[in-house]
Amino acid sequence: MNTQVTKGIKISVVTSFGGTFFKNYRMHYAFEYLITIENQSKDVVQLTSRHWQIFDALNETEIVDGEGVIGKKPVLKPGESHTYNSGCLLLAPLGAMRGYFNMINFTSTKKFRVYIPTFKLGAPFALN
Repeated sequence: MNTQVTKGIKISVVTSFGGTFFKNYRMHYAFEYLITIENQSKDVVQLTSRHWQIFDALNETEIVDGEGVIGKKPVLKPGESHTYNSGCLLLAPLGAMRGYFNMINFTSTKKFRVYIPTFKLGAPFALN
């Protein structure tokens, strides 16, 4: 598990390999990740958007920006957490991801970034 705390918001990531399959005549490697966002601060916060950098050992870096996470913009009171599952496809059996969540603090009305720790993606058969 990878974890990182930014401004009282703890991000934890657990990854797993989902298997291989052919798509458009190419082999793809599916990876899943479980992210928990835990509010350890004293303020109510809301996740508004996300930014990902997806590194593929055989491909260029892919940038993904979007609203919320899996269609939600969770509001977290102090001590609350939000967990969600997502995934990505790579052309290589090895890669990594990192990024950040854009959030707003309801007490101060200030926007801030919460960094997601870099996490590796690796098919078990590709790791020694």
